Amino acid sequence: MSPPPSSAFHELDALLGEWTWEASIGGTPTAQGEASFEWLEGDGFLVQRTDGEPAETAPGEWITNSPFPTAAIIAFDDVSGVFSYAYADARGVRRVYQMHLADRVWEISGQAGLEFYQRFRGAFSSDEQSIDGRWERSRDGEHWDTDFDITYTKIVTR
Repeated sequence: MSPPPSSAFHELDALLGEWTWEASIGGTPTAQGEASFEWLEGDGFLVQRTDGEPAETAPGEWITNSPFPTAAIIAFDDVSGVFSYAYADARGVRRVYQMHLADRVWEISGQAGLEFYQRFRGAFSSDEQSIDGRWERSRDGEHWDTDFDITYTKIVTR
């Protein structure tokens, strides 16, 4: 008999459903779209699917490097209590990050290259119907710059 899932595992329930999202840089919209989170094979893995389009106000770099659609598999290790976030996108990018989700805060972080670190931190609203977050990048893992802000708004709960 396997041990009961950790309370950390049940934090994933807050992500379940369908969401709209909007990304911005300095308050100027750069992209918008939809995201969904659903269980794969019962409740072993959570799948995030995201699609979107660059905004008319997006920098050319955003249009040229648009990653959509994207997918991520969120897995939880019962022994260590650690989440993994395996990401893939239409550009052929594949990355595995560490993830943490507790107390209405969602964090993703990892090193995607020799001098390329990324991290995300998003805070759920008190009713868990929106997430205000920010992706950041760093060349050394110590000094961080905002990549973009992102807001998720839940439209369907599963």
